[in-house]
Amino acid sequence: MGQCCTGGGKAVAGDEAEPGTSKAAPPSRGTSSKNGSAKQQPCSPAAKAAATEAAAAASSSKKPAGPIGEVLERPMEEVRTTYSIGKELGRGQFGVTHLCTHKATGEKLACKTIAKRKLANKEDVDDVRREVQIMHHLSGQPNIVDLRGAYEDKHNVHLVMELCAGGELFDRIIARGHYTERAAAALLRAIVGIVHTCHSMGVIHRDLKPENFLLLSKGDDAPLKATDFGLSVFFKEGEVFRDIVGSAYYIAPEVLKRKYGPEADIWSIGVMLYIFLAGVPPFWAESENAIFTAILRGQIDLASEPWPKISSGAKDLITRGSKKMGMLLMYHLTMLKQFRAMNQFKKAALRIIAGCLSEEEIKGLKEMFKNIDKDNSGTITLEELKNGLAKQGTKFSDNEIEQLMEAVSPHSEATNFSSHRREAFPQTAGAHARDKKQSTDARIELWGKGLARV
Repeated sequence: MGQCCTGGGKAVAGDEAEPGTSKAAPPSRGTSSKNGSAKQQPCSPAAKAAATEAAAAASSSKKPAGPIGEVLERPMEEVRTTYSIGKELGRGQFGVTHLCTHKATGEKLACKTIAKRKLANKEDVDDVRREVQIMHHLSGQPNIVDLRGAYEDKHNVHLVMELCAGGELFDRIIARGHYTERAAAALLRAIVGIVHTCHSMGVIHRDLKPENFLLLSKGDDAPLKATDFGLSVFFKEGEVFRDIVGSAYYIAPEVLKRKYGPEADIWSIGVMLYIFLAGVPPFWAESENAIFTAILRGQIDLASEPWPKISSGAKDLITRGSKKMGMLLMYHLTMLKQFRAMNQFKKAALRIIAGCLSEEEIKGLKEMFKNIDKDNSGTITLEELKNGLAKQGTKFSDNEIEQLMEAVSPHSEATNFSSHRREAFPQTAGAHARDKKQSTDARIELWGKGLARV
């Protein structure tokens, strides 16, 4: 679960934020859990992950299905059957994170345990369920913490994730005070790339802050990873959100006005850039309500130290950042071209693998599919694909898009793009048999993973 505002409670439509306290210093730490500083194992992460997943699958296949959990809505199972739980790494409002070790492979991971008794209402339960769905959806992206498994028992939900030994970006900011423009630019580029990945896959994070970025190792050039998707949501183009969520210092004025979309994440990036360069937040006060008032006024200090020494380009990016950082989000979807170049055997293998994924693992991809399928026909036409790619800022020629469509379509007739509709990605009707549903989900999974990886 994510944290809302500095007080830790989530404010939703119709709720008022509880007053809190803050100082003119780096923002107070949120209550989100952190994957602490245990040392990584010196072996291939990809090999370890594959071995861990294979061992977990083999282990689970031998056990009879347990009762259905009310949070994840699938058979409950004990996380300790597969993992040994070690020292505490951090704790937040809803959960505690421990070091854990896969019993079969020895891989060190992080286990975030969420107490079900703290899920006070249906909304809290839905948030945890959606967090798992979103993390499955984003799985495999290089700068997002990888979810290795989700478990539910009688009292808790456990999320087993990649271990980031470098700790939170927040701690590194505190240790350094502030960053040079060059170092801040490198951080900004990484964060913008992460947010682009989320947005292109139909996810708004809604709680971007330094506490929710982890470093893979303790090295100065350690890769940055986004985490804590407890407040994140799937979104469709043009969809408007009205609930107030996030952490006080980083909340966009559009959120406070209860009318926002993915641009709320861009605002939070601008706030982080200010903190990288100045070491303090641009909006601060003695209570959350006063912070919100300052955000709505929009007056930031670019005159005090160190701002006279900061370049006009950096200051311009902060004051007019939404449009400029939006431009930075426009990357080419190179993975599409790589997928198109795969041989037929590899593509067939990917379809088989995709068919084994659970409903929660492909929910995000279905949302992406529906967002492009404008007429809700259950199919995506060449024209709909062109429009969908164009709205993401990608520049493909008509010929490249036709080749892409041909690559992901399992039917040879779908490569003949005449004026009539071709069924490239048929969705599943309720009356279809389970094997047809798996086939459809496999195609959506295959298409979506290729579409989103950049």
